[in-house]
Amino acid sequence: MPTIQWFPGHMAKARREVSEKLKFVDIVFELIDARLPLSSRNPMLDQIVQQKSRLILLNKSDLADPNQTNLWVNYFREAGHHVLALTAKDDKSVKQIVPASKKVLAEKIARDQEKGIKPRAIRAMVLGIPNVGKSTLLNHLAGKKIASTGNRPGVTKGQQWLRFGTQLELLDTPGILWPKFEDPEVGQRLALTGAIKDDLLHLDDLALYELEVFTRFYPEQLKERYKLTDENLTLELPELLLLIAEKRGFKDDYERASEMLILELRQGRLGRYTLDRFEELSE
Repeated sequence: MPTIQWFPGHMAKARREVSEKLKFVDIVFELIDARLPLSSRNPMLDQIVQQKSRLILLNKSDLADPNQTNLWVNYFREAGHHVLALTAKDDKSVKQIVPASKKVLAEKIARDQEKGIKPRAIRAMVLGIPNVGKSTLLNHLAGKKIASTGNRPGVTKGQQWLRFGTQLELLDTPGILWPKFEDPEVGQRLALTGAIKDDLLHLDDLALYELEVFTRFYPEQLKERYKLTDENLTLELPELLLLIAEKRGFKDDYERASEMLILELRQGRLGRYTLDRFEELSE
């Protein structure tokens, strides 16, 4: 897969605006995809955020491999980060954000109290790459649709302040990708989950990558979904894709089978999975 370079003008503008507005917030919520704990992190974010307090939110944890999620949560904590695994559509998950934020900001809150400063709502900025669930999180916090959502990148186009009760004010921002992906596999992982527009790469390459991951780490889920045998999984990946196409009545329509595989993965029909494997971190 060739190196993907993708930095639309609205993303460059968003990056500048984020840098300018950091002074107005108390904390940054870094929203990442629990299925891609490293690949969905923007490496430019450390430079942009600098020393601002930060809470990492591992979103879509209901779609991720729970064992892997636990390993990644511990990884971030050991690295000195505050982290919370959640599902943006789940009340119980979302309600943990304010208490977690207060824990991150405990020293600042204590200093304000000593100075006699009246308590106010926590002001936060939500940052993350496209399609990690920012709009879904904002809508769920508000209990109504206040931000556009969609299973495609680039839905949120501008910045807006959103108030949630008396305890939290959020500055929403568009998703910001980085100029290029040095590791082609990072691009594949992002594309497979929908963070990169499909027309930037070949769907059959993505489908083969999906089969590679599932035959290696989640063979039982693959067998159950497509009625495969252990012997089927020993086939070369292109042959396995053609077999799945035949089983679905697509004959030898390679492209249609590829589209189906990717769509069903994104719809959660293959079960929970994590593409960034913790055990490969030190490899």
